[in-house]
Amino acid sequence: MTHTPTLASARLAADTPSPTPTDVVDLTVDKAARFWDWFTGWPLHVLLILVIGALVLVLVRRTIAHVSERIANGYHRAYAAVADDAETPAASGRRKSRGPRVVLVEDTLGLVTPEVKQRRAQRARTVGSVLGSAANIVIGAVMALMILTAVGAGDVVTPLLASAGVVGVAVGFGAQSLVRDFLSGIFILIEDQFGVGDEVDLGAGAVGVVERVDLRLTHVRSFDGTLWHVRNGEILRAGNHTQQWARAVAKVAVPVGSDVETVRAALSRAVDVVRADPAMAAHLIETPQVRGVDELGDGSYTFTLHGRVRPGADGDVARALLVRAQLELLHAGVIEAADAPNQP
Repeated sequence: MTHTPTLASARLAADTPSPTPTDVVDLTVDKAARFWDWFTGWPLHVLLILVIGALVLVLVRRTIAHVSERIANGYHRAYAAVADDAETPAASGRRKSRGPRVVLVEDTLGLVTPEVKQRRAQRARTVGSVLGSAANIVIGAVMALMILTAVGAGDVVTPLLASAGVVGVAVGFGAQSLVRDFLSGIFILIEDQFGVGDEVDLGAGAVGVVERVDLRLTHVRSFDGTLWHVRNGEILRAGNHTQQWARAVAKVAVPVGSDVETVRAALSRAVDVVRADPAMAAHLIETPQVRGVDELGDGSYTFTLHGRVRPGADGDVARALLVRAQLELLHAGVIEAADAPNQP
């Protein structure tokens, strides 16, 4: 059925005023004002928190990464004495303007080997990674609390923190050994107690060469091939045989009644021969010393030769000293060929 407009409906339509352009503008301005009032409330606060928090996080992480890379690349170290002698006057002036250099023990002893640099780089990057993760957690937690306060949920922040504290205590009791392992691993890396390639004694039979150091575990390969996985929290003491320098010790037994001065002269010649060997001289930090009689056994005296050498070279230098000492004692007539011990 077709609807036919009546006279009343026509009059009603005629009496209703149509919106003017001014009314449209006023309505738009009113909506914009209401939106602005809403936006300048908690949405703007949340947006500012997110933007500023992201900028702070990026700045902190870039700073950590920059510092860790500089340390890893060795820019924090002093130049060796040779570099000091070779630097130009302009470079010397720039260095003096930056203040005095700090010379490390390794630089003084000439122990900055590629392995040492690799350990420094590994330690610096690992610590930088840990600090970056900590920055993520701390800044993220602060941003979350500020956002909750901005949206009007501040009343739930205090109970939430209380609940988180209770949960944290419960988790801490349950995972305290895991936390201890991670904290111990961080301090091992920061303090450089040992690193990859070091010969260490971690107790409980874990003696060998470090193959990998993680935040939770240290992996040590013993000399019989056993791979030990030691939790860092269980390391109560660590003996490092190859940190900075090692000591080569060679004990030489001679028959009772041998002339002490003759023996000392023969052992001194053995030291001179070993020191003159280029292969051995590269391992020596100082000239080995000949001590007097250290032990008195059944029918023999024991003399000791010792000296500081580069890390890991103590065994090679000690064996070279033993072999050469045996030959010099034979030439001096102190021992007979049949009495000379077989050296490894």
